[in-house]
Amino acid sequence: MTVVSERTPARVLDDLIALQEGAFLARTVESRRVRTECSDVLPGGVASNWQDAPPGAVWISHGQGSRVVDLDGTSYVDLHGGFGVNLVGHAHPAVVETIDERVRKGTHFAQPTRDAVVVARLLAERFGLPMWRFGNSGTEATMDAVHLMRAATGRMKIIKVEGSYHGHHDSVQVSVYPSIEEAGPPLRPRSVRYSVSVPPDLARLTVVVPFGDLEAVERALIENAGEIAGMILEPVMMNIGLIPPPDGYLAQLKDLLHRHGAYLAFDEVKTGLSVAPGGASELLGVTPDLICLAKALGGGLPCGAIGGTPDLMRLISEGVYEQVGTFNGNPLTMAVAAVVLRDVLNSDAYRHFDRLRTVMTDEATAILRKWGMPGYVQSYGAKGSVIFHQKLRDYRDFLDYPDEWGHAHWLYQHNGGVFLPPWGKTEQWTLSVQHSDDDVRRFLTNLDTMGRDYAGSAAIR
Repeated sequence: MTVVSERTPARVLDDLIALQEGAFLARTVESRRVRTECSDVLPGGVASNWQDAPPGAVWISHGQGSRVVDLDGTSYVDLHGGFGVNLVGHAHPAVVETIDERVRKGTHFAQPTRDAVVVARLLAERFGLPMWRFGNSGTEATMDAVHLMRAATGRMKIIKVEGSYHGHHDSVQVSVYPSIEEAGPPLRPRSVRYSVSVPPDLARLTVVVPFGDLEAVERALIENAGEIAGMILEPVMMNIGLIPPPDGYLAQLKDLLHRHGAYLAFDEVKTGLSVAPGGASELLGVTPDLICLAKALGGGLPCGAIGGTPDLMRLISEGVYEQVGTFNGNPLTMAVAAVVLRDVLNSDAYRHFDRLRTVMTDEATAILRKWGMPGYVQSYGAKGSVIFHQKLRDYRDFLDYPDEWGHAHWLYQHNGGVFLPPWGKTEQWTLSVQHSDDDVRRFLTNLDTMGRDYAGSAAIR
């Protein structure tokens, strides 16, 4: 008599993860060796904590086109995209030519160059906000947004969404990834410091609300009457998978904040340029008071930008708010950004993204169904995510999403020659103008392999 013993999904995933982690470690010997040797000068053996994900950091040698190569010589289809930076891919000919030409003319003056004007006008055209200033990271852009809203209103409190990440300045290092024990009631989340480095008094100036909940925002505005300078949010949440806003939410949110004398800032560091030529603002038809950009704008170089209405941006020109930085408008970054906006991320590029994204979304959805894996696929423009869970609406749903699914998927993709961002369930794929149908097919083949192994291991005969 044959006995069938059903195994829990968690047990199946644990076993698959153990096998895949073993294969991963066997392939990344040189990365582990270099990491060990450099730990005396690089804390943790990496340049950023977000580069360190289990079972180990992967050191990269070089990239070309749609691929990256690690120190062990393994080539991968790069859907990591530098956490969404590389919409242009690696060593794009137009970017290489621009850098080569500009670097011979000098790379830094701490004075404006003509390309800064070109970039500002192109951004104004795409995003519908007329005035722009530059920085060097998404953190700087969101910090400027918070400062501008405070300078304009004289109020010190801001609202942010639970589970959102807006960089590592104190005002937004609140309720980024709080535990369920710390987070408080779902409809009235607590303001939880991201780490002990955030002063408690500053954390109290950041009021936290669930994503998509207008009533929670209105309650925060009423309970803190005359104290809220504005609200910053990702119009499409991209730090806990990929979560679109409810229909009408953004437009109503803008009206609500304005009625209370507060401003709305979009953090489009991830969505800007990637989900549409004019980011989520264009895609969803809502223009906020401020837009923060970084990542894809620089074509692989460090960059940041903030765009705003004339009333807000005049605070800079009048000296009410000093928006400064030695590297702001760096000539090398501005030259590349101008080429990226004008020549690379053109209408052909977005048609390319739409075509590849549709294939990935449709076929990945079919693979989930074929093998009985939970979840769905969410995608816009060049970005997408396989979410192995019920519908995600906000951070509390994300807390219920088991880490094992995202980690298993990351390992299967990595061992199968596709580099996705680490930290599994939190991130998205990023397509580039240099990705091909074969690259997409590799991603789908790996997902299919994972599904087959999952279904085959679900029962022991």
